[in-house]
Amino acid sequence: MQDHAYRSRQLALPLAAIFAAIILSVGTLLGSSGTANAQQTTASSDRVWQDLKGDVFGDRAILVDSGVVRIEAPKRAQDAAIVPVDIYIDPAKAPDGIKSVTLIIDVNPAPVAATFQIGKDAGVTHLSTRVRVNDYSYLRAIAETQGGELHMAQTFVKASGGCSAPAVKNQDEAKATMGQMKLRQFPPQETMTKAQELQLMIRHPNNSGLQRNPLTQYFIPAHFVQKLSISQADRPILSMEGGISISEDPNFRFDFKAHGDGEIQVEAIDTDGKVFRNQWPLEATGL
Repeated sequence: MQDHAYRSRQLALPLAAIFAAIILSVGTLLGSSGTANAQQTTASSDRVWQDLKGDVFGDRAILVDSGVVRIEAPKRAQDAAIVPVDIYIDPAKAPDGIKSVTLIIDVNPAPVAATFQIGKDAGVTHLSTRVRVNDYSYLRAIAETQGGELHMAQTFVKASGGCSAPAVKNQDEAKATMGQMKLRQFPPQETMTKAQELQLMIRHPNNSGLQRNPLTQYFIPAHFVQKLSISQADRPILSMEGGISISEDPNFRFDFKAHGDGEIQVEAIDTDGKVFRNQWPLEATGL
């Protein structure tokens, strides 16, 4: 398990050497001429995945389309730098519970976009965020049950250039507002689960390391939210270890089972070691 976690972190790190190795291996696997703008296919994306999955999950069996997890994203993205993705978990098909979900974008320079750890008894069944997609690629959600089974769902997205797309905000403005958070709360739905739903928004440039300064044309150093934890009264709900594929101004929406009326607590840590914290009473209306 420790080796698995180490390998996952290595794939998410924005080090130049890792970028170069992965980009080179992708080009070799696809038989491309090395052009960055080549549009990939379902077959070429799958070849990348077949070579990649051993580095992330070793030789563990991965069950495909079992119904435990489902992933949705637009077939053709309007903006490759902010592609919405929704992950759904069916608790009825995983009675022992889901421990984590890993989001992978096959042909991105750092394919492991994020690994989400789900708190025990947190009741998370839906999670959405926004990602960068660098080329036509499968997006994959791999859920790990408490018992150690791996279940995968996938969807193919047509998008290109998301990791190198210019930042939406001025870098000075981004630095001035960095770490600011907003929490939007949605009341429990009248369902059997009566789940609470939250949307967390964090101001952060989440620079990928592949974007250029428009004035100097030098690459902007990678700088992104690497770790995130969300809890209610110190009870873990959701945590994330992320990489360069999470979009600028990270945005996460998810449901959970509230226990009492304890406060929602959030801590985010970026790759520069900056720590951002905030908390809200559960009954707050948010924005």
